[in-house]
Amino acid sequence: MTLTLNRPAAEHATVSDTGKTELVVGGTGVTELAKTYGTPLYAYDAGTFRSQLHSLRDAVGERVDVYYSVKANPNVEVIRVFVEEGAGLEIASAAEYVRARSAGGASDRILFAGPGKTPDELDYVLSEGIGEIHLETEEEIVLVSDIAKKLGRRVPVALRINPIAAVQGGSMRMGGKPTQFGFDEENADDVVAHIEQHPSLDLTGVHLFAGTQGLSANTLLAQWAHGIDLARRMAERLGRPIKTVDMGGGLGIPYFASDKPLDLSVIKAHAPQMFADAAALPGLRDAKFILEPGRFLAGPAGIYLARVLSVKQSRGSTFVILDGGMHHHLAASGNLGQVIKKDYPIVLANNLNAPLQEGSQIVVGPLCTPLDTIGRKVAMPTVNTGDLVAVKQSGAYGLSASPIGFLSHPMPAEVLVEAGTEPRVIRPRGDFKQPVTLLP
Repeated sequence: MTLTLNRPAAEHATVSDTGKTELVVGGTGVTELAKTYGTPLYAYDAGTFRSQLHSLRDAVGERVDVYYSVKANPNVEVIRVFVEEGAGLEIASAAEYVRARSAGGASDRILFAGPGKTPDELDYVLSEGIGEIHLETEEEIVLVSDIAKKLGRRVPVALRINPIAAVQGGSMRMGGKPTQFGFDEENADDVVAHIEQHPSLDLTGVHLFAGTQGLSANTLLAQWAHGIDLARRMAERLGRPIKTVDMGGGLGIPYFASDKPLDLSVIKAHAPQMFADAAALPGLRDAKFILEPGRFLAGPAGIYLARVLSVKQSRGSTFVILDGGMHHHLAASGNLGQVIKKDYPIVLANNLNAPLQEGSQIVVGPLCTPLDTIGRKVAMPTVNTGDLVAVKQSGAYGLSASPIGFLSHPMPAEVLVEAGTEPRVIRPRGDFKQPVTLLP
């Protein structure tokens, strides 16, 4: 059994009625998916959601509780898959809380983080019930305390720490520098003292999130070790055991040709013993260790499927024009945080084994902006009008992270596919006569 999973679900293939080899998602070929549900289309393999979760649990060991970060893909039916597998949920808004509960998530299995929680959001989730609020500003300490007093209850809270620079990591570093996230590590003692002044707040844990899209197992292990040490020191400062130690998420998946998958075998060789040793510390003997990945769990399960509208030549370059683009998949266009724009894995989905064309092609969407470029140097076979192109690794930070209202194109459908069952529409296709909406 390999532990370096991170393999896109749609790398499986079958031979279509035309004799061509095509991508398969959860046992269903892309030609059938496109014919039944139209394009553009997001298709997710529920089996891959589950296998990613199971592989991570196997690597980190039984002392670690895995929570799904809802922001990665907030479709209620996607969340439901992880809830059914026993995962907790991490949210960053009250709307995500509503989705989490709609998916069957128990209130005490939900964590609420984020640097700008509004009074209305906090009042709502505290009234409904929440597992833990992660405090990130001085004002938030007072606000949560006031709401808790109004409700007549003591609220479990965790202190989010902006760690020192030595443990930062990942392609987007969220710690070790000035940031809106959490409290600087060097000020932690003063913040703990402030929280302890509010009897309606029950300081139960610590939250560390140093970076995202991390592909180095050793970097992640170092961050987790630092989080354990932070929790140990906080327990000493409080004079009582810590109940939760949230290491954040940040586990990455390979998007680009130069990326190597996160090696879970390295994590498995070290993490279970690390957490066992931590649980033996007096201040952490009752602690629950938490990881809250989103991208790692959801990303490899999805493809974004679009149909070729035309292929044109312009001054020596070949442009493949699709019926979908950056308005549905901003990350694939490189306009969601990339400094140097690189191409996601893109394939001719209905003819995988055709010989590659010499040179590269430029894959673009239908929008009237040069930003709507999905692939800049894509090696593909000869492409014809009507073919299907798939962007892989698209199960996370796809539709909900995109400017869906731009040029008012219809919303694509989202379909959940699992081997042995009929695909299910989990978001219906929009119509150009109807307003764009992110619901459900």
